Amino acid sequence: MNVLRIYPSSINTKAIDLVADTLRDGGLAVYPTDTAYAVGCSALNKQATEKLCRLKRIDPARHTLSIICADISQASRFAHIDNEAFAILRAYTPGPYTFILKASPTLPKVFKGRKQVGLRIPSNPIPTAIAGALDCPILTTTLAIPDVEPGETVYPHNVEPLAEQLDADIMIDGGQTQAEISTVVDITDPDNPVVIRRGIAPFPS
Repeated sequence: MNVLRIYPSSINTKAIDLVADTLRDGGLAVYPTDTAYAVGCSALNKQATEKLCRLKRIDPARHTLSIICADISQASRFAHIDNEAFAILRAYTPGPYTFILKASPTLPKVFKGRKQVGLRIPSNPIPTAIAGALDCPILTTTLAIPDVEPGETVYPHNVEPLAEQLDADIMIDGGQTQAEISTVVDITDPDNPVVIRRGIAPFPS
Protein backbone atom coordinates (compact mmCIF):
# COMPACT_ATOMS: atom_id res chain seq x y z
CA MET A 1 0.00 0.00 0.00
CA ASN A 2 1.25 3.45 -0.90
CA VAL A 3 1.33 5.68 2.22
CA LEU A 4 1.62 9.44 1.70
CA ARG A 5 2.31 12.06 4.33
CA ILE A 6 0.19 15.15 3.74
CA TYR A 7 -0.09 17.98 6.24
CA PRO A 8 -3.48 19.73 6.54
CA SER A 9 -1.61 22.99 7.07
CA SER A 10 0.40 22.60 3.86
CA ILE A 11 -1.38 20.68 1.11
CA ASN A 12 0.93 18.88 -1.31
CA THR A 13 -0.89 19.23 -4.62
CA LYS A 14 1.17 16.54 -6.35
CA ALA A 15 0.26 14.05 -3.63
CA ILE A 16 -3.40 15.09 -3.80
CA ASP A 17 -3.36 14.58 -7.57
CA LEU A 18 -1.89 11.09 -7.05
CA VAL A 19 -4.70 10.20 -4.67
CA ALA A 20 -7.29 11.60 -7.09
CA ASP A 21 -5.79 9.57 -9.95
CA THR A 22 -5.94 6.44 -7.78
CA LEU A 23 -9.62 7.03 -7.03
CA ARG A 24 -10.37 7.88 -10.65
CA ASP A 25 -8.87 4.52 -11.65
CA GLY A 26 -11.16 2.66 -9.23
CA GLY A 27 -8.94 2.51 -6.16
CA LEU A 28 -9.77 2.97 -2.48
CA ALA A 29 -8.09 5.55 -0.28
CA VAL A 30 -7.79 6.07 3.47
CA TYR A 31 -7.65 9.71 4.58
CA PRO A 32 -8.17 11.91 7.64
CA THR A 33 -11.25 14.06 8.10
CA ASP A 34 -12.14 16.57 10.80
CA THR A 35 -13.63 13.71 12.86
CA ALA A 36 -11.90 10.34 12.35
CA TYR A 37 -10.09 8.56 9.55
CA ALA A 38 -12.27 7.34 6.69
CA VAL A 39 -12.05 5.17 3.61
CA GLY A 40 -13.54 6.15 0.28
CA CYS A 41 -13.59 5.94 -3.48
CA SER A 42 -14.81 7.94 -6.43
CA ALA A 43 -18.58 8.18 -6.08
CA LEU A 44 -18.86 7.93 -9.88
CA ASN A 45 -16.91 4.67 -10.24
CA LYS A 46 -19.36 1.75 -10.12
CA GLN A 47 -16.81 -1.00 -9.45
CA ALA A 48 -15.11 0.99 -6.71
CA THR A 49 -18.38 1.85 -4.96
CA GLU A 50 -19.39 -1.81 -5.02
CA LYS A 51 -15.99 -2.81 -3.61
CA LEU A 52 -16.26 -0.25 -0.82
CA CYS A 53 -19.76 -1.40 0.08
CA ARG A 54 -18.54 -5.01 0.28
CA LEU A 55 -15.53 -4.02 2.36
CA LYS A 56 -17.65 -2.15 4.90
CA ARG A 57 -20.66 -4.49 4.60
CA ILE A 58 -22.86 -1.62 3.53
CA ASP A 59 -26.20 -2.41 1.90
CA PRO A 60 -26.93 0.56 -0.39
CA ALA A 61 -30.60 -0.38 -0.38
CA ARG A 62 -30.81 0.07 3.41
CA HIS A 63 -28.13 2.58 4.35
CA THR A 64 -27.87 6.24 3.45
CA LEU A 65 -24.58 6.61 1.58
CA SER A 66 -22.42 9.64 2.29
CA ILE A 67 -20.23 11.71 0.01
CA ILE A 68 -17.49 14.25 0.62
CA CYS A 69 -17.59 17.28 -1.65
CA ALA A 70 -15.03 20.01 -2.17
CA ASP A 71 -17.57 22.74 -1.48
CA ILE A 72 -21.25 23.61 -1.74
CA SER A 73 -20.92 24.32 -5.46
CA GLN A 74 -19.75 20.78 -6.16
CA ALA A 75 -22.38 19.39 -3.80
CA SER A 76 -25.15 21.14 -5.73
CA ARG A 77 -24.35 18.92 -8.73
CA PHE A 78 -25.19 15.78 -6.75
CA ALA A 79 -27.82 16.83 -4.20
CA HIS A 80 -30.88 19.05 -4.24
CA ILE A 81 -29.96 22.23 -2.37
CA ASP A 82 -32.64 24.90 -2.17
CA ASN A 83 -32.16 28.34 -0.65
CA GLU A 84 -32.99 27.21 2.90
CA ALA A 85 -30.64 24.20 2.70
CA PHE A 86 -27.94 26.42 1.21
CA ALA A 87 -28.19 28.77 4.19
CA ILE A 88 -27.70 25.86 6.60
CA LEU A 89 -24.76 24.48 4.65
CA ARG A 90 -23.17 27.90 4.44
CA ALA A 91 -23.50 28.31 8.22
CA TYR A 92 -22.18 24.88 9.24
CA THR A 93 -19.69 23.87 6.55
CA PRO A 94 -16.86 23.24 6.34
CA GLY A 95 -17.30 21.35 9.59
CA PRO A 96 -17.87 18.00 11.32
CA TYR A 97 -21.43 17.52 10.08
CA THR A 98 -23.17 15.09 7.76
CA PHE A 99 -26.26 16.66 6.21
CA ILE A 100 -28.93 14.41 4.73
CA LEU A 101 -30.29 15.86 1.49
CA LYS A 102 -32.43 14.71 -1.41
CA ALA A 103 -30.19 12.92 -3.90
CA SER A 104 -29.75 14.14 -7.45
CA PRO A 105 -30.16 11.83 -10.49
CA THR A 106 -26.53 12.60 -11.36
CA LEU A 107 -25.38 10.18 -8.65
CA PRO A 108 -24.39 6.68 -9.89
CA LYS A 109 -26.49 3.53 -9.94
CA VAL A 110 -25.50 2.45 -6.44
CA PHE A 111 -27.51 5.45 -5.18
CA LYS A 112 -30.53 4.91 -7.44
CA GLY A 113 -32.57 2.99 -4.90
CA ARG A 114 -32.09 5.78 -2.38
CA LYS A 115 -33.77 9.17 -2.45
CA GLN A 116 -31.32 10.66 0.03
CA VAL A 117 -27.60 11.20 0.30
CA GLY A 118 -25.39 12.20 3.21
CA LEU A 119 -23.23 15.23 2.43
CA ARG A 120 -19.93 16.04 4.15
CA ILE A 121 -17.75 19.10 3.59
CA PRO A 122 -15.11 18.58 6.30
CA SER A 123 -12.99 21.38 7.72
CA ASN A 124 -9.91 19.21 7.19
CA PRO A 125 -8.68 20.43 3.79
CA ILE A 126 -7.22 17.08 2.72
CA PRO A 127 -10.45 15.27 1.68
CA THR A 128 -11.97 18.40 0.17
CA ALA A 129 -8.80 18.94 -1.87
CA ILE A 130 -9.07 15.35 -3.12
CA ALA A 131 -12.72 15.86 -4.13
CA GLY A 132 -11.71 19.06 -5.91
CA ALA A 133 -8.89 17.37 -7.82
CA LEU A 134 -11.15 14.42 -8.62
CA ASP A 135 -13.91 16.81 -9.79
CA CYS A 136 -16.53 14.59 -8.20
CA PRO A 137 -17.49 13.50 -4.70
CA ILE A 138 -15.77 10.84 -2.64
CA LEU A 139 -18.08 8.06 -1.47
CA THR A 140 -16.98 7.93 2.16
CA THR A 141 -17.43 5.88 5.32
CA THR A 142 -15.83 6.35 8.71
CA LEU A 143 -13.42 3.67 9.86
CA ALA A 144 -13.66 1.80 13.13
CA ILE A 145 -10.92 -0.28 14.69
CA PRO A 146 -11.86 -3.99 14.74
CA ASP A 147 -11.41 -6.44 17.62
CA VAL A 148 -12.44 -4.07 20.39
CA GLU A 149 -14.66 -4.99 23.32
CA PRO A 150 -18.26 -6.05 22.44
CA GLY A 151 -20.50 -3.03 22.18
CA GLU A 152 -17.53 -0.67 21.95
CA THR A 153 -16.66 1.38 18.88
CA VAL A 154 -13.24 2.96 18.55
CA TYR A 155 -12.54 5.42 15.77
CA PRO A 156 -8.89 5.73 14.73
CA HIS A 157 -7.21 9.10 15.12
CA ASN A 158 -4.07 8.03 13.26
CA VAL A 159 -3.16 5.57 10.52
CA GLU A 160 -1.08 3.04 12.43
CA PRO A 161 -3.94 0.67 13.39
CA LEU A 162 -5.21 0.66 9.80
CA ALA A 163 -2.23 -0.05 7.58
CA GLU A 164 -2.32 -3.82 7.92
CA GLN A 165 -6.08 -4.23 8.07
CA LEU A 166 -7.53 -2.57 4.98
CA ASP A 167 -7.60 -3.55 1.36
CA ALA A 168 -7.00 0.03 0.26
CA ASP A 169 -4.74 1.19 -2.55
CA ILE A 170 -3.43 4.38 -1.01
CA MET A 171 -3.34 5.86 2.46
CA ILE A 172 -2.81 9.42 3.65
CA ASP A 173 -1.04 9.92 6.94
CA GLY A 174 -2.43 13.30 7.91
CA GLY A 175 -1.55 13.13 11.59
CA GLN A 176 -3.96 12.80 14.46
CA THR A 177 -7.66 13.56 14.10
CA GLN A 178 -10.45 13.96 16.64
CA ALA A 179 -11.32 10.23 16.69
CA GLU A 180 -14.99 11.20 16.89
CA ILE A 181 -18.06 10.95 14.67
CA SER A 182 -19.86 13.68 12.78
CA THR A 183 -23.21 15.10 13.80
CA VAL A 184 -25.86 13.92 11.33
CA VAL A 185 -28.69 16.31 10.48
CA ASP A 186 -31.59 15.58 8.13
CA ILE A 187 -32.34 18.71 6.09
CA THR A 188 -34.47 17.12 3.39
CA ASP A 189 -37.03 19.53 4.85
CA PRO A 190 -34.67 22.42 5.60
CA ASP A 191 -37.37 24.36 7.43
CA ASN A 192 -37.46 21.55 10.01
CA PRO A 193 -33.94 20.10 10.46
CA VAL A 194 -33.81 16.85 12.46
CA VAL A 195 -30.70 15.72 14.32
CA ILE A 196 -30.33 12.00 13.53
CA ARG A 197 -27.09 11.46 15.44
CA ARG A 198 -25.30 13.75 17.86
CA GLY A 199 -21.58 13.67 17.26
CA ILE A 200 -18.67 15.95 17.99
CA ALA A 201 -20.39 19.20 16.96
CA PRO A 202 -23.56 20.83 18.33
CA PHE A 203 -26.61 21.61 16.25
CA PRO A 204 -29.62 23.51 17.61
CA SER A 205 -32.69 21.35 18.19
